[in-house]
Amino acid sequence: MKIRMKLMASLKIWLVIYPSITLFYYLFGKQLAAMPLLQRTFLLTAALVPWIVFLGVPLVDWIIRLVSPSNDRK
Repeated sequence: MKIRMKLMASLKIWLVIYPSITLFYYLFGKQLAAMPLLQRTFLLTAALVPWIVFLGVPLVDWIIRLVSPSNDRK
C-alpha cells in the first residue's frame, strides 16, 4: 500500500474515531467511571469497533466521494 493511501486511510479512521469516542464518553462517562479499566475498555471497543468498521468509515468514504471531483461522473 502506498504511503498516500495509508495516510488517507488513517485520516478517515481518525475522523470517525475521535468524535465517536468523545460522544460515547459524553453520553456514558459517568456510568463508565464506576467500572474497572478492563470493563470500560471492553465496552468501549465492543460498541465502537463495529460502528467504525461497518458504518463510520463507509459513511466518510461516501461523503468524500460526494464532494470530491471525479472523472467517472458526468
